[in-house]
Amino acid sequence: MSKETTYAGVLGEWQKFIASLEANPDLAPLEPWRNKLAGLLAQGVEISQQQAAMAASKQERSKQLKVLLLEGQRLMTAIRKMLADQYGVSAEKLTEFGMRPYRGRTRKAKPAPENPEPPNPALPAPPKA
Repeated sequence: MSKETTYAGVLGEWQKFIASLEANPDLAPLEPWRNKLAGLLAQGVEISQQQAAMAASKQERSKQLKVLLLEGQRLMTAIRKMLADQYGVSAEKLTEFGMRPYRGRTRKAKPAPENPEPPNPALPAPPKA
């Protein structure tokens, strides 16, 4: 008993087994079961071929979908630019289209120094005028 796990491997094993059964005329009493196995092998090969064709078709459809999505994203970007031009970059109307209007930049407050330097007592105070 082999440890084939792939469909193609199992079908190949069946094919070799059927050929071995055919090569031995003393196994004529097993002919009905050999024929049944041969029929299952033929169905398996046909289904395997259909599956391979569908896999190729799926790959082709995936390529088509990728191209379509890329084209759609480019078109959406262009339309967004036109909307920003139409309404203005700061118009709240842009939120309706999932865009963020420009609301200006918030400035961060300058952090106060942690340890302000104390005045140096060795320096004379500036003269008062």
